[in-house]
Amino acid sequence: MESMNECLQGRINTCSAPGGLKITDIRFAHVKASSMHCILVKIDTDQGLVGMGEVRDGASATYAAMLKSRLIGENPCDVDRLFRKIKQFGGPSRQGGGVSGIEMALWDLAGKAYGVPVYRMLGGRFREQVRVYCDLGRTPPSQRVNGTLKARAIRERMDRFGMKMCKVIVGMEEIQYLYPDEELLSGPQDYIDQILAGHENLLKEDPVTGLADIDDKPFKRRMEDYGMVQHPYTFIRPTERGLDRYEEHVAQIREELGYRVPIAIDHLGHLGLDDAKRLLRRLEKYNLMWCEDVLPCTMAQEYRALRDYTSTPLACGEDLTYVENYEALCAPGGVAVIHPDICSAGGILECKQIGNMAQKYHTAMAMHMCETPVAALATGHVGLATENFIAMEFNAPDDDYWQDLVTGLPEPLIRDGYLHVPEAPGLGAEGFNDEVIRQHTWPGYPEIWAPTGQWDREYSSDRLWS
Repeated sequence: MESMNECLQGRINTCSAPGGLKITDIRFAHVKASSMHCILVKIDTDQGLVGMGEVRDGASATYAAMLKSRLIGENPCDVDRLFRKIKQFGGPSRQGGGVSGIEMALWDLAGKAYGVPVYRMLGGRFREQVRVYCDLGRTPPSQRVNGTLKARAIRERMDRFGMKMCKVIVGMEEIQYLYPDEELLSGPQDYIDQILAGHENLLKEDPVTGLADIDDKPFKRRMEDYGMVQHPYTFIRPTERGLDRYEEHVAQIREELGYRVPIAIDHLGHLGLDDAKRLLRRLEKYNLMWCEDVLPCTMAQEYRALRDYTSTPLACGEDLTYVENYEALCAPGGVAVIHPDICSAGGILECKQIGNMAQKYHTAMAMHMCETPVAALATGHVGLATENFIAMEFNAPDDDYWQDLVTGLPEPLIRDGYLHVPEAPGLGAEGFNDEVIRQHTWPGYPEIWAPTGQWDREYSSDRLWS
């Protein structure tokens, strides 16, 4: 029988004194994961605990680095206070990545300091594990040329992880590119020329792996790019033949996967409200799970008008930040599903509050996730703790090293169609796997966890009132 001293030692966290914990450093690593440029955040403390976070895919580490001087010497367990301190520096979409990634790491540190998983600090769980839906990942371009091949590719990826639901990108621009000799779109000729030369989601094949190559889209975009113009201002319009071809593509996907599989469609194209109505009316017969980001997420009234016109559920929200902006989208009743990305929306607690707010408007919540296991774990904790949560996204079915970017996770983390959130303290991972990170570093960032001393004395008067 164990002694009283042994019993107590097994129950007391001897690694940390939470009340005196202090942040000492913040550093970053840039990696290839989920077909994206992902930025990992590491927060060091004076007691040896390390917090793990992640900036939004395709963003800049600067969004988080500029917060360093505001956090050094602070107790990371004061998550809410520190979030309010830095919240003003988070903008929409990728600009929310700094605040969100830092907030995530603070929760990881708080959980490790107190010896509990994050979801317990959010109020406990509504489910045992978190449902996951599959993306195409790095499916080769040759397997994307029609709906049948695309469906077979995603079925194979779903089967690897036991997933029962999926999301497929089908854009009007992609359809026009596949049939360059047919007049599927009308609009400004320079935009049509750009689409025929290569649409935004066009992928190239990696000569080594045979999979789709990982591309850095933001650095290739130019001021005059069609892809940088919001939907209502392109005046790209599908012809009736274009709608026929699009519907044919979706019909092939549905026929191949069957009607029991929930299918969402994403990136429908840069279409205005009127043409979105035409397209969605065509898709109703395919019983889609939802259509995502049909219009920009700030067009709440247009979403209301679109929902009045179609019976296909609409999803939106990966580029919004903070609960008040999601409420502006939910209040008119235009979306059936909000779709925050934890690395943009404000982090863990903010996503939990976004879900609670959406439930007030009878709106469900799924979660965008095209990042590393760090963001996946954070998303999983929110999924456990939020009642109206449906599922989270997974965009790394072809990255066999994905889980190995961190250490200490159950093998495999995603199985039988679910992400199994660990019961370990914090997010649930022990730490970063520097060896694997170095093997998959993003080009141009050879040194992982490089010193960030240049940000130690960044200063401004941050008060927002007089």
